[in-house]
Amino acid sequence: MSKVSWIERDKRKRETVKKYAALRAELKAKKDYAGLAKLPRDASPVRTTNRCRVTGRRHAHLRKFGVSRLTFREMALSGLIPGVTKASW
Repeated sequence: MSKVSWIERDKRKRETVKKYAALRAELKAKKDYAGLAKLPRDASPVRTTNRCRVTGRRHAHLRKFGVSRLTFREMALSGLIPGVTKASW
């Protein structure tokens, strides 16, 4: 489980990205890189990370399901993810 502060920091970054998205697009279209440099660093979407919705883990994130590989395995084995079964051959 990640620290709550890291999860909250990422939420704050995502809100900042949404806030400045239109302005960033406008400045990029004009190729005004000086204006882009004056925006907050957290306004760049590159600074956000994909995190597991359950635990907040950063690494091994499965984008399709929105959880980490560990959480995915637990949920799949307990039958919480419809259509996913353990492979057997």
